[in-house]
Amino acid sequence: MEVTVPSLALALLCLLRAGAEVPVQPGFDAEKFAGTWHVAAAVSNCSVFLKMKDAMKSSIITISFTPEGDLAMKVVWPMLDKCQTFEQLFQRSEPAGHYTAAQDKRDLRVRETDYGHYAIVHELHQSGREPSAALQLLTREQDASPQLLQKFKELIPTVRGLTEDMLAVLPKSDQCTKAIS
Repeated sequence: MEVTVPSLALALLCLLRAGAEVPVQPGFDAEKFAGTWHVAAAVSNCSVFLKMKDAMKSSIITISFTPEGDLAMKVVWPMLDKCQTFEQLFQRSEPAGHYTAAQDKRDLRVRETDYGHYAIVHELHQSGREPSAALQLLTREQDASPQLLQKFKELIPTVRGLTEDMLAVLPKSDQCTKAIS
């Protein structure tokens, strides 16, 4: 199945969209959160994501922080014959672990993390009539344990508009590991 670059780019943008009053990791530590993550699973009500989810593979996300505390995100997404890179800057908000991109009307919250193995990120994009919501399961290694996937699945009904049939458990991909540096 051949997928066009614009379609995958739109699907990724839907994934990168972020919530209302969503909990944030207590005592969030940006220094511990920085580094490389893999998107092991995602769930979103974005129509583009829903059309593309079965063709997607795990992407690599590099998180860094500016001196002002803003979150810089670089995503490398495997595509049919190349790796697509996207970059996004989110401004620090309150409480710690909450970030916004006002120009894109995006809200990103680190909902839960142990810093060394996994993170669950909630994103909401407020455009048009209906906001699109997403949860992403990030892991330091590409594999997510069955217990971690179960924990992630249990959070899906807690986000308005998300259901388990919108879930994509993304297969591992080594296609873009060199492109992340």
